Amino acid sequence: MARQTRPMTASDPSWPRIRTVGIDGMLVSFGDTLREEANRAALAFRAAVDREAWDGVEETATSLASTFVRFDPLILRHDTLRERLHRLLGAMNWYAADLPRGRRLFHIPTVFGTDLAPQLSEAAQAAGLSETEAIASITANRVRVQTIGFAPGQPYLGTLPDAWNIPRQQDLTPRVTEGALVVAIRQLVLFSVTAPTGWRHIGQTACRLFRPQSDTPFLLRPGDEVQFHAITREEYDVILTGTSNGGITQECLA
Repeated sequence: MARQTRPMTASDPSWPRIRTVGIDGMLVSFGDTLREEANRAALAFRAAVDREAWDGVEETATSLASTFVRFDPLILRHDTLRERLHRLLGAMNWYAADLPRGRRLFHIPTVFGTDLAPQLSEAAQAAGLSETEAIASITANRVRVQTIGFAPGQPYLGTLPDAWNIPRQQDLTPRVTEGALVVAIRQLVLFSVTAPTGWRHIGQTACRLFRPQSDTPFLLRPGDEVQFHAITREEYDVILTGTSNGGITQECLA
């Protein structure tokens, strides 16, 4: 994911773009880097495609700045779908569209630093902040689930203030645990599985994002928002033994 640059407007002649993906996919891209407007457009446009309920469309999904449409070419011709997508794009300024309805706000208790998240100090220094300032900055911001990727149910969250436009590490951390909160390039990732990472591990939560036995295996959806709340190591240990949802609470946004 590239660093963010200047804000993008609907008057940019290069975007949006419609491209073919294999024999059964179309990709509608609103930019080539992550920007708030491009992510908003991708989320809103996907919801609009879903509302159209065109025969032959089998799946939609979003990335950081694009909407993907998978379709059955035996039912829906490429040129027909492209024309429909083009017409829908012209219906409004998607960069200023309202976010989809049904979004939720999740409050997630988080231990910052300690032995559980040992790179808080390093990340804070890279951002030009003290550890206290870094925690305050992260917890003060409600961040949007911009996309789900890399692992099942794993959200990319953003965007953070400019101070957090810090690079990935040059070396790989061999292992962070499920529930790890990591940071780079003005984004947070909350790990749904144990995995290596090149992002700095600044916080630890007790939440389970991927629940394969559930009817809704992914806890978070693109467009949802998250606010992290600082807790002590002792409070974290109590959450581990006392609840099954990691102490998470949620509310409806729209």
